[in-house]
Amino acid sequence: MKRGGKIRIFIGLAIVLFALYQYYSSATTNEFTGEKQYVDLTTEEEIALGLQAKPSMMQQHGGLLQDIEAQALVDQVGARLIQSSIASDTDYNWEFHLLADSQTINAFALPGGQCFITAAMYNQLENVDQLAGVMGHEIGHVIARHSAERLEQQKLSQGLVTGASVAVEGGGQMAAAVTQMVNMKYGREDELQSDDLGVKMMMDAGFDPYEMVGVMEILKAAGGPNRTPEFQSTHPDPDNRIEKIKESIRKYQ
Repeated sequence: MKRGGKIRIFIGLAIVLFALYQYYSSATTNEFTGEKQYVDLTTEEEIALGLQAKPSMMQQHGGLLQDIEAQALVDQVGARLIQSSIASDTDYNWEFHLLADSQTINAFALPGGQCFITAAMYNQLENVDQLAGVMGHEIGHVIARHSAERLEQQKLSQGLVTGASVAVEGGGQMAAAVTQMVNMKYGREDELQSDDLGVKMMMDAGFDPYEMVGVMEILKAAGGPNRTPEFQSTHPDPDNRIEKIKESIRKYQ
């Protein structure tokens, strides 16, 4: 092997080792879920990130829906879930937003407590318990610090891909493919954990947790017969989520 090739391998290996060191030195325990995580952000930084991203996300979905009664119901359900759950012990800046987007059936959360639901999703819901299921799921993402975890994993992935690209010609593409599959798996696990947390919050707040099954049926119908296979998706198949939700209900009864 030529000297230049050895130097490339050495530099690439150094980049990979540094990325691994940064990632594993960020190990912490989530005080609300008891889960070991790799997160480098403070609560204040998560809140700041969420507030910074909020205007852009609102703009992407047509701004806020101008429906005072519907927004009040979203706020009321969100507050009830927070007040009766472990979320009340957090320092997050909880806000709930009903977006004007009437085409995209979706709900999501930003780090630090910014939770969103689109009008398209809201209008599909059959009752307030289903709304609680959607919002409880999103609150679960925030409590479990999933966005902060994803940011740390992205930093690790970028370091591994960069190191592989430097060390081996074509190595970056292979590393990118592997890390994409790993990150999709993490994404599915996050969704299932948020479902579980959402069920617990619904029950603690006096909502019917079985209505979250109805939410999954809505998502299943929205996906249509040609929805992406689970192994290629960041979200678990709705049928699998329904079984896990039923398991969570039995666990917390």
